[in-house]
Amino acid sequence: MSQPIVVPVALGARSYEIAIGPGLLAEAGQRISALAPKARLAIVTDANVAALHLATLAASLDAAGIEHQTITVAPGEASKSFATFAEVCEGLIATRVERGDLVVAFGGGVIGDLAGFAAAAVRRGMRFVQIPTSLLAQVDSSVGGKTGINSRYGKNLVGAFHQPSLVLADTQVLDTLSRREFRAGYAEVAKYGLINDAPFFHWLETNWQDVMAGGPARVEAIATSCRSKAGIVARDETETGERALLNLGHTFGHALEAVTGYNSARLVHGEGVSIGMVLAHEFSARLGLCSQETPSRVAAHLATAGLPTRIDQVPGGAGTADELMNAILQDKKVKRGKLTFILTRGIGESFIANDVDPSAVTGFLEEKLADAGKLGA
Repeated sequence: MSQPIVVPVALGARSYEIAIGPGLLAEAGQRISALAPKARLAIVTDANVAALHLATLAASLDAAGIEHQTITVAPGEASKSFATFAEVCEGLIATRVERGDLVVAFGGGVIGDLAGFAAAAVRRGMRFVQIPTSLLAQVDSSVGGKTGINSRYGKNLVGAFHQPSLVLADTQVLDTLSRREFRAGYAEVAKYGLINDAPFFHWLETNWQDVMAGGPARVEAIATSCRSKAGIVARDETETGERALLNLGHTFGHALEAVTGYNSARLVHGEGVSIGMVLAHEFSARLGLCSQETPSRVAAHLATAGLPTRIDQVPGGAGTADELMNAILQDKKVKRGKLTFILTRGIGESFIANDVDPSAVTGFLEEKLADAGKLGA
């Protein structure tokens, strides 16, 4: 195996590294032992990941002489709930892990958010390691310390900033993802080009098939994404400014997830983000901020990569404009009732727009839903 790419996240005394490359799962015991000698582990995972990869992780930990126990929850967004959070917290306490021990979040974004939040809460804060097993988690949710669960009022509304001590992104485990889940993660990769790195977006337009196929292009795409996020997180850890850019497409995307009841059979997070990023660019064009060609180019690339780009592609419908606006008004970026959106002046030229007129957003959504109705007629 080649040496992994290591991306540092510079946060002073809480700095950590993201290791990216194939075969890291088999090295997890060695790397965790070096990080925390003699620590015991409580692994939080879901049933799907456990069936595919837990044996490899357990063998690595056993070889390193690390004592470990596992808490397994149901797969899917529905596990980011108060009930499952309580189950995981009680499970961690039952394992008798102490504050000097480690929680391991072993799974996709749902597990990373859930286990990270439990680690932040149990014993008033425990160290944890992220071992992300989905593309979305490797490039986005495992990095930066955002943890949390969903409320019936919206996504990720209950949680904490709690940085991991180490991230191990084994690119080889991505080969076991379904095509749908991999494509959903690819939306977050494309996001980094759209935020502030037009050359990366152009590179993806040329190399996306190699990223899908695996090998060096996939590792490079993940590493570039992680470097981008690590830099933003180091400058704005708790999202008081620049970090909000990472939510490009997420305000619309989270609203779509809410109106579909977080039902992954209808819409998974990355698909919502894909549609949301196109909507953000279309809304920017409607406001005269960017050319009409910009959203067309974004939509063309995401559609070529196999992602949904239009509201009418949400199975079962995307609700009404009022339902979507109710979800948007619960967004964490709302300040004193004023809407904050991530808008753009072009590819790689995103910016934070405060005090966006809610009526303009409502009108835009009504127009998009009407267009979707015409297409479905």
